[in-house]
Amino acid sequence: MLPGPKHSLYNKKHSGFFHWPLAITRFMPTAKDVSDRGLSDHDLQTFPNPQSRRDYIIHIKIPEFTCLCPLTGQPDFACLSIAYIPDQLCVELKSLKLYMHSYRNRGAFHEAVSNEIVDNLCQLLSPRFMRLQARFNARGGLHTGVVVEHRAPDWQPPKEISWDDIDAV
Repeated sequence: MLPGPKHSLYNKKHSGFFHWPLAITRFMPTAKDVSDRGLSDHDLQTFPNPQSRRDYIIHIKIPEFTCLCPLTGQPDFACLSIAYIPDQLCVELKSLKLYMHSYRNRGAFHEAVSNEIVDNLCQLLSPRFMRLQARFNARGGLHTGVVVEHRAPDWQPPKEISWDDIDAV
């Protein structure tokens, strides 16, 4: 049953569309919240790597990444998987989440946004290795996948690491 004028989610000013109560939306960051705070790659926060003498892989999955098509202005949705081997610093996850939200209202080609994210993270963290896999949803019958890698010039993977493990996420 659709809500009527007496229902708390009904709002006559907006032609009867559902509007979440402020108590719910207040704690959900939106693209406007992120842009109002001026978040950028400089707002990414780090913490010291607790085991900097050991190579280990950190997997981060971002299943709801959104940016805009620079030609049409339509939203592009993607699942991003980041795997990296930290050196001295690790990225703090809440700041990474807010950083990813900052792309919601930006027009960017899939290849450009994938490379920009890796460039910003590598500039901040200087990881031994990083791989970003971006799997963009179909648009016009075409799926786009972008893989971007960074490897520190003086770092070589130990034989024990299977690169297939990086794709596990």
